[in-house]
Amino acid sequence: MVNVEYHDDLKEVQSDAALARLLGTETQAAPFDRLAWWQLLAEHCDLRPKLAVARNGAGHAVLALAGCGGHLTQLSNWYTFRFRPITSPGAEPLLDALAQDLKRRARRITLTGLPQDDAQALCAAFRGAGWLASLEQSDVNHILNLSGRDYAAYIASRPGKLRTTLKRKSGKVATQVLTHFDPTVWAAYEDIYAESWKPEEGSPAFLRAFAEAEGAAGRLRLAVAHAADDRQGPALAAQMWTVEGGTAFIHKLAHRESARPLSPGSVLSAALFQHVIDTDKVTLIDFGTGDDPYKRDWMEQVRPRYRLDVLRPSAPANWPVLARKTLRSLAALAKRG
Repeated sequence: MVNVEYHDDLKEVQSDAALARLLGTETQAAPFDRLAWWQLLAEHCDLRPKLAVARNGAGHAVLALAGCGGHLTQLSNWYTFRFRPITSPGAEPLLDALAQDLKRRARRITLTGLPQDDAQALCAAFRGAGWLASLEQSDVNHILNLSGRDYAAYIASRPGKLRTTLKRKSGKVATQVLTHFDPTVWAAYEDIYAESWKPEEGSPAFLRAFAEAEGAAGRLRLAVAHAADDRQGPALAAQMWTVEGGTAFIHKLAHRESARPLSPGSVLSAALFQHVIDTDKVTLIDFGTGDDPYKRDWMEQVRPRYRLDVLRPSAPANWPVLARKTLRSLAALAKRG
């Protein structure tokens, strides 16, 4: 027998021992798959969670959703690398039950940032339950698989321009990599970010709370760079990574535009790559989403991320959306013809 339930209050989930274990650090080796991440989203990002949970004797399947008014999305934000359903081993068929029951709760569900296998599994589940589903690539994820290399072997394989920059600039930039949260370094990061080329943060309070929690757990790698001849002066670059389960996640990086001639961002990145490869012994480095050109200097593989949009065809509010989708499909066919 399959039971499907919904939770708007994440404290209810925390008090459920089996669910809390499934969504905790002992089971999930990436922050985006955990209850603690979703709680921070609800607290700091003005998101309204709606966790859909299917359970049977074999285990659980969880979809972390958000929203109201009949159109639900994934529970994620600016800082989320990817989104996926969370399932116990052997409980994947429960996705079919979720897709069927969600017809009572929503007329449309849009999920972005899905890895390919998860996107295909969810698409099949929703189509099997009678939803109209469209699946398209929406983003990319740059990664580095070390394949047993140490830092020296890795850096030797980087583009010549990057290696030349590091050789010329490393002596001019002093770097520090911390494995705990430091409010002074964090203040320097926020000051640098305000001057950098980066767009406005989605929620600085969320990111700080996450960094503090990761620091307390020993997973944070917080790094800062200064001019070598002015180590007491203002920081020139700062980065935030986390490490767990053999993977290093590159969350945030920023440098002062005024310091560009010293290449402090590149030198600081190199210091962090060396730390996570030689000290933390990670096997994979994840640079998140986005196809920024500079990521190709450091990463070697690209994984697609997908957007799944499902609609109940019987819902009148969906008919204008379906009409627009039909017109776009016809236009694309005409263009190819």
